[in-house]
Amino acid sequence: MNVRDLEPQVIWNHFENLNAVPRPSKKEERVRQFMIDFGNSLGLSVSEDKIGNVIIKKPATAGMEDRETVILQSHIDMVHQKNAETSFDFSTQGIQSFIEGDWVKAKGTTLGADNGMGVAAAMSLLSSTNVSHPALEALFTIDEETGMTGAKELDGSLLEGKILLNLDTEDDDEFSVGCAGGIDTNTSMSYAEEAVPNDFAIYDIELKGLKGGHSGMDINSGRANANLLMNRMIYALTQVSDVRIVGLEGGSLRNAIPRESFGQIAFKSSDISVVKTEFERIFNLIQIEYSIVEPNMVSSLEESKVGGMKMMSKADQINVVSCIYATPNAIWKMSDTIPGLVETSSSLAKVIIKNGEFITQSLQRSMSESGKNDVANALRLHYENAGASVVQGGDYPGWEPNPNSRILEVLKKNYIEMFNEEPKVAACHAGLECGILGEHLPDCDMISFGPTIRHPHSPDEKVNIKSVQKFWKFLVKVIEETPAKN
Repeated sequence: MNVRDLEPQVIWNHFENLNAVPRPSKKEERVRQFMIDFGNSLGLSVSEDKIGNVIIKKPATAGMEDRETVILQSHIDMVHQKNAETSFDFSTQGIQSFIEGDWVKAKGTTLGADNGMGVAAAMSLLSSTNVSHPALEALFTIDEETGMTGAKELDGSLLEGKILLNLDTEDDDEFSVGCAGGIDTNTSMSYAEEAVPNDFAIYDIELKGLKGGHSGMDINSGRANANLLMNRMIYALTQVSDVRIVGLEGGSLRNAIPRESFGQIAFKSSDISVVKTEFERIFNLIQIEYSIVEPNMVSSLEESKVGGMKMMSKADQINVVSCIYATPNAIWKMSDTIPGLVETSSSLAKVIIKNGEFITQSLQRSMSESGKNDVANALRLHYENAGASVVQGGDYPGWEPNPNSRILEVLKKNYIEMFNEEPKVAACHAGLECGILGEHLPDCDMISFGPTIRHPHSPDEKVNIKSVQKFWKFLVKVIEETPAKN
């Protein structure tokens, strides 16, 4: 069966049409035009604000004019990530989706269900002819994944709705009513280089096959961080030989747990036996530690075919390796008020060592502004003490739950009636746009929900087929039950 043949076909066809359009963060020109053309093809009101968010408005159906206007909000960019062995050009190719059991996945790349399913659901309501609904304002924001620029620069004067449905949650039995804020910490430090001696050999070292995932939603899963494990292996090798870093690159995205790390190291040719023995020992030890969580982890150490390179000085390498080893990472604090919720965390997303420059990117998250500042200060001071320059930015607020939410009561009532079970109402440790949007739409009653998606931000991303059916049926019911205007 083809993905387009799945039910409800209206959502899956919109999703496939969307996935045919390359849409990386900060390069959304083509997908913005795609959304504009879509709105115009329906004869609806289409506008863009100065930053590039697209807004499509649809009048209420007969008899629904007295209901509150609903804003349907999703982001049109997606994380572009692929497996190392996958040949794929994100700038020209559309995502190649396929069905595997109860799930839709992509061939070696991210699927774009985050947040493509939300976009497709909004498109389905806009194109519908048989759904009773109040006035709808579909807000398609840009650059959510690399800075939430669209949400930050939104022109709120273009919207009138008092209810906002953010369609960007990844469990179909959960309603998100709050989220973490975040801040980026980017560091850089120069290091001295030396010519690789004639009696040294250069070896390629790699680590791959890790699960990766969302550095907020998956931070409590115990998944391995490729940057930290690669550094751990290199540190172990330096204890048996004068091993030097020639170059290193691990991770790819600021908000993803790094899945892979690749580099080159140099050491005396006569030490190959002792280095390989230590490499096998430390990697086997790591495999045992992560045997349950990371069963597909692989690593290799092979002589490089590249020569004429430089290596890091010994003094600077001691500083760099020590700095990475001691970088605060993973959970910083659990919530005291919501059981099981991570309150504050940090993830070392990217490490680059190349041409005399040591660079890192990390993301700190917290439900608490003070907690976010605390962990961000810890990162800043750690790297400054190592001699690095630190730039922190991309700061965005969390989203405080609204205890008097009218739309939450509508969702809870209809969910119980339709599915005969209580939904989970929770905050999430991820950077939903709602916290930022609330600054531009202060009178808006907001809630977030969506279909079940697993492993977003990684090539293992997948969306559950039955969950999409459930989500669509529920979304239509909620729209039909929108409360009357105050």
